[in-house]
Amino acid sequence: MLSTTVFQEALIRMLTAMVVGCIVGIDRNLRGKPTGVKTLGLVALGACLVTMAAQGFALNGISAGQDGSRAIQGIVTGVGFLGAGVIVQNGAEEKIRGLTTAASIWVTAALGIVCGVGAWSIALTATVLLMMLLIFGRRAERALHRRWMAKPKAHRDAIADGED
Repeated sequence: MLSTTVFQEALIRMLTAMVVGCIVGIDRNLRGKPTGVKTLGLVALGACLVTMAAQGFALNGISAGQDGSRAIQGIVTGVGFLGAGVIVQNGAEEKIRGLTTAASIWVTAALGIVCGVGAWSIALTATVLLMMLLIFGRRAERALHRRWMAKPKAHRDAIADGED
């Protein structure tokens, strides 16, 4: 069982990673890029989980060790290929689809890694964060789009052309 202090530190790490990913996702989403709030929030959360698992964080100092780190690396790489398989580009629309699904697959693998190292409370907390992001992320993206689209097109184009 995790101490309250260790659990709070892990929660702060996960929330911060997710929020930072979402902030970057807001920018990408408003500029019409194929990634958005949910996708980058998921990737950041997954990366945080994998890093904590590899470091042995929240496991009372028990490290995954060299063999464990190699296993984690193999899982992350393999699941990355699986996620790539769900990303498709619709040539007629010139629109990429499946990024959030791929990110969901990747963060689910990170949850499995955290479960594998026995950090149960971290896994359950991350699952709650993941589900909140999937449920409320779409609403946030839609609200941002409504607000962004209310601006004059010339203003939106000037901002979008300024940076990639």
